[in-house]
Amino acid sequence: SFIKPHWPYIAPAPYDTMYKPEDALPVVRDISEKEDPHPLYAAYMNRRVSKAFSDDEVRNSVMPAYMGLIKQIDDEMGRLFKFLEERGRMDDTMIVFTSDHGDYLGDHWLGDKDLFHDPSVKIPLIVYDPREAADKTRGTTSDHLVEAVDIVPTFLDAAGGYPQPHIIDGCSLAPILHGKSTEDWRKFVISEYDHAFLETRIELNTPPRECWIRMIFDGRFKYVYSEGFRPMLFDLKSDPNELNDLGSDFSHEAECRRLEKLLFEWAMKPRQRVTITDRVLEMVDVQRNISEMGILIGYGEVEDLADARGGWNDTFAEFNPIRSKTMKRLKVEPKQ
Repeated sequence: SFIKPHWPYIAPAPYDTMYKPEDALPVVRDISEKEDPHPLYAAYMNRRVSKAFSDDEVRNSVMPAYMGLIKQIDDEMGRLFKFLEERGRMDDTMIVFTSDHGDYLGDHWLGDKDLFHDPSVKIPLIVYDPREAADKTRGTTSDHLVEAVDIVPTFLDAAGGYPQPHIIDGCSLAPILHGKSTEDWRKFVISEYDHAFLETRIELNTPPRECWIRMIFDGRFKYVYSEGFRPMLFDLKSDPNELNDLGSDFSHEAECRRLEKLLFEWAMKPRQRVTITDRVLEMVDVQRNISEMGILIGYGEVEDLADARGGWNDTFAEFNPIRSKTMKRLKVEPKQ
């Protein structure tokens, strides 16, 4: 993992002189955002780093170095790809280029990564899949709603492993990469952040346990939930730069309720709930196999043990190869 681009925003030569302030994209912000902002947003704008990046002189000093650091990563990735090509490994290596978060760099009067505007949460995601099945989508982009947690399931899928939804969030990106049907793909994405360790908690007098903020985005509307405060809402269709917070607009109350309901339904779904996969639970008579291990629960009479007869299930053994070799078949003797 590269830590760059990252503060202290110092680029080594020759990257320190490759770019000028005018090479940077224009800052995305409007003075209207400071007029009666959401309390949490106001607290973030009041942070030292936000005030610094709201100063054009500071931003113009940082941006050339920031772009130089990105160019340095580009060159280093080129060295890595050349290494793989020279050793013939590009045909059996999946590559995913992404980031853990974006950076405001002065957009929306902010300077770090702490809220949910697109400069922070819309991260790069470039996938190279060497499999022939991915040929049909090469060189294309996708508008599917994907999350960073989709990367591990994608690697697991590519390596021939079984899905592990009981312990790993996310979905394999293989259907998108291979141009298959995605009718049942997710309808929204989630982002979460904890600001308990920031000065915003002190400014807002918020208990640490209530500093967990969440965002849900359905492809058009972005809804931000923060305990104890009104919601934030942005319509990216009519306001792609997210300059107009509709969270206090009564005419959008129904939209807020809809997204809040989806967010809470998502939060209520169990995660990491059991120790075996959903596939095993769906395909195996789990109670019978527990009985075959000699763990007998709720049997009042010997005759009842007939319900536990049978051999160790091959499907379960598929997921537990070591344990299956040690299993003994439960033999139920007839009543004398």
